[in-house]
Amino acid sequence: MLDASLPSLLADERPGPLRVFAGRLLRIAYTLTGKHRYDSFRLERVLDTPVLVIPGVANPKLLRTGAFFASQIDAHLIGPGASVLDMGTGSGVCALFAARHARRVVAVDISLAAVRCARLNAVLNHLEGRIDVRHGDLFAQLAGERFDLVLFNPPFLLGVPKDDRDAAWRSNDAARRFAAGLGDHLEPGGVALVLLSSFGDACALFESELRSNGFHLEVFARHRFINETVTILRATRGAVTPS
Repeated sequence: MLDASLPSLLADERPGPLRVFAGRLLRIAYTLTGKHRYDSFRLERVLDTPVLVIPGVANPKLLRTGAFFASQIDAHLIGPGASVLDMGTGSGVCALFAARHARRVVAVDISLAAVRCARLNAVLNHLEGRIDVRHGDLFAQLAGERFDLVLFNPPFLLGVPKDDRDAAWRSNDAARRFAAGLGDHLEPGGVALVLLSSFGDACALFESELRSNGFHLEVFARHRFINETVTILRATRGAVTPS
């Protein structure tokens, strides 16, 4: 088992007064333009990809993390024979980008609205034959399945979610359960990419739980927004013995 007490790889940044002020202006602008709303239909474009967002589903462009995560998914990361799991798929944006390169993509979400949204986006982008969207909690619907790459943009905040939509933001045990189950669903030599934010109090738990479960972590990508720093951690471990 790896040492869970290693120095953190997450950006420990406290935004200065200028960045705090800019962040507040950004929130006001979103409120005035209606972009803060979740309960409306919006057609966004993430890079060159149309993404429909339906009521109750997080907008990957306006919330920035989904669009940033998707921008890191390319042919250098995913080979043509790869199988990919997009955990907590939301709108399905990362599954869409992965399906352009992978042999197979499975997208999972606990929210029925997100499942509907991801399926609509697969059809919109003519990728419905390459993306299998499932309703489920973490690995519950994936018994016996392994993947070359696992993508996860998890809940950033600690707490009990009020509903399925809030589960995209808040959880008390997602870090522990994800880290405990990940090894059973990675192919030998497989990789997990987990996106974590300076915005959330649950992110340090993901880092420590992954290390406690024997994963080696390194920074895959990082981006500093006005009032938030996002880090994608790359988690790897030795060969997994089939059960």
